[in-house]
Amino acid sequence: MTAENPTGPLGGHLDDDDYPAYTMGRAAEMLGTTAGFLRALGEARLITPLRSEGGHRRYSRYQLRIAARARELVDQGTPVEAACRIVILEDQLEEAQRINAEYRRAAGSPRA
Repeated sequence: MTAENPTGPLGGHLDDDDYPAYTMGRAAEMLGTTAGFLRALGEARLITPLRSEGGHRRYSRYQLRIAARARELVDQGTPVEAACRIVILEDQLEEAQRINAEYRRAAGSPRA
């Protein structure tokens, strides 16, 4: 769960008026991929689309950033399942580093 994605990387509920969130087709177009790739990421439990009031799948900017990184790894030959695990770990590391930096700044550490 991050500031960019308060519902966490696996999704949540979305009102039709909550944007930015992109339809599956638009998200795939923005990533230069197919809806099938987004479905594969969902099956690998990397991202779960948000659901609008009408039940339509939508993807947040945070989810698109995660999907884009997975796409890079897949394009380099990494299997989808492994790419998803790598992206999750990278995201967790980034969050841990951010928290550590905030803690050091609050503590007045010179290494912040």
